[in-house]
Amino acid sequence: MSDSLTAGLDGAIRDGRHVMVVRVYYEDTDFSGVVYYANYLRFMERGRTNYLRLLGADQRALFEETAREAPGFAFVVRSLQVDYLKPARMDDVIVITTVPVEVKGASIMLKQTVSRENVVLVEATVKVAFVSGGRARPIPKALRLAMRADQEGGAGA
Repeated sequence: MSDSLTAGLDGAIRDGRHVMVVRVYYEDTDFSGVVYYANYLRFMERGRTNYLRLLGADQRALFEETAREAPGFAFVVRSLQVDYLKPARMDDVIVITTVPVEVKGASIMLKQTVSRENVVLVEATVKVAFVSGGRARPIPKALRLAMRADQEGGAGA
């Protein structure tokens, strides 16, 4: 698929924050017409995935270097603290924001919000571990540096 077709699909990193816009569909809601609570976790997972996808000027080279250093690597959620503040409804346009708060050792602490028209609906703090070969491993230097550079770019933590 061409880059012009997918340019905004993954959101964008602005001032150290990954920002992604999502429309709420009928399938995202429960019988009362509001977003089912677990679907916020899906939206935030998509935000974290796209943040990592967009991280660094040459993401493919960055991830290839990481794969050489830690074959079969993955990021897994180790802990999650979430506060549901207000509901979103079908056809709402929501914004998922992901901000790196701390990058160290084998983990990353991220702050995520889901908002509508600058009103925060959901807040979460997510600790993500780096694993390779089924075990937690230190985040490879190139990837750690890219994340810290992004953090210093305006995450404010």
